[in-house]
Amino acid sequence: MPKLTKAKPFSRLSCKVCSLSFKKRVDLKKHAQTHTADERPTCNVCGSSFAHKPYLRVHMRIHTGEKPFSCDVCKSSFTTNAKLQEHKRIHTGEKPYSCEVCTSTFAHSSSLKVHMRFHTAEKPHSCQVCDSSFTTKSDLTRHITIHTGVDPSSCHVCDVCNYSFKTKAELKRHVRTHTGEKPFACEICGSAFSQKPTLSKHMRIHTGEKPYSCEVCGTAFRGKPNLIRHMGIHTDGKPYSCEVCDASFAKKGDLQKHMFTHMSEESQQMLFSSIKNYKF
Repeated sequence: MPKLTKAKPFSRLSCKVCSLSFKKRVDLKKHAQTHTADERPTCNVCGSSFAHKPYLRVHMRIHTGEKPFSCDVCKSSFTTNAKLQEHKRIHTGEKPYSCEVCTSTFAHSSSLKVHMRFHTAEKPHSCQVCDSSFTTKSDLTRHITIHTGVDPSSCHVCDVCNYSFKTKAELKRHVRTHTGEKPFACEICGSAFSQKPTLSKHMRIHTGEKPYSCEVCGTAFRGKPNLIRHMGIHTDGKPYSCEVCDASFAKKGDLQKHMFTHMSEESQQMLFSSIKNYKF
């Protein structure tokens, strides 16, 4: 009968910095990088650093525009599989996150988190002007308009990025930039777009339509921006004109800065005050 040997006790590998232990040496090595900032994988574009190389590879898609995960329903694409799975709930109607207090359910954990504040009365978003506090960012944004002089009833706020719009239709179109939804598809080549006007512009590639014509030389263009750039030939390179005075500019941004000079002093002070006191 073979002699039985006592099994050796399992030994774990411990981190010398924080004492966390790991089963595998490779896991310990990866963890150690979180304590050595100089050795952390770093993005050579924006300088962001990460604990592990896989996180850096995912981050780089922000700069490269790579979106390897595609929805098989609407063909929208995403940088990570997690974002794709969240997006699919638009089509399936799945709401896996449930409130433990009431019967409400949500498609995203972030939505549940915001919902729970209505039960806890938590108001983490504070106004820097009058110290009022609010449950959501969108509520704070609507409140801020009181100080900026904008009619709050005209604002429809995006719950994701806090941008506000005058109409619900504008907000609905904007939300597609977050969900990746592209309901307008070209029947010729299959390209999909989030907005119908964008599809209409795209169709000109197939039809050859050029509705924007130069009043000086008659040259026609598919898009208005192309016509504006062309007009620089006839306007000494300054196609952007002020509607108040006779000033003209080479860049749209320069025209926008110039328009500020036509605002009343009171309006300028109100704008500066709202920007200074509001934390973006």
